[in-house]
Amino acid sequence: MNPNSNKDPLHGITLEKILTVLEEHYGWEKMGEKVSIKCFKNEPSIKSSLIFLRKTPWAREKVEDLYIRHLNNPWNRAKRQDK
Repeated sequence: MNPNSNKDPLHGITLEKILTVLEEHYGWEKMGEKVSIKCFKNEPSIKSSLIFLRKTPWAREKVEDLYIRHLNNPWNRAKRQDK
């Protein structure tokens, strides 16, 4: 095993990248359904979401979990490979 390999799926991924990927895939409305936080439901934007999530660890954890589930979804994995 390569000692430099990291099995953490979030390693090297910024919170901004996570939000961008999720917003492009789900859209704000669906993200608000999946993670019920106000910054996804009321006038959502990457900037306002970043501010909130950086201050709110429990919400950031939920968003990161959604991103990991998104990455692990076989359908999404196949779509990424097609690009």
